[in-house]
Amino acid sequence: MDVNKILVDLREERQQIEEAIITLERLARGRGRRRGRPPAWLSAAMTRGRGRPAGSKNGRAGAKNAAA
Repeated sequence: MDVNKILVDLREERQQIEEAIITLERLARGRGRRRGRPPAWLSAAMTRGRGRPAGSKNGRAGAKNAAA
């Protein structure tokens, strides 16, 4: 086995691990709101109906009490 080749491989692997650690530290540190328009896939995933679902009992009970 060539010791120099093993050292080169280990140094490359160490560099990749250090980059992964830096990336994970950035993710852990910055979870605040981002500025700008979100990507299309993210805005499609976040779209959902707002308010009370149709047929909700709480919405009808409130309407009857308000009318009486």
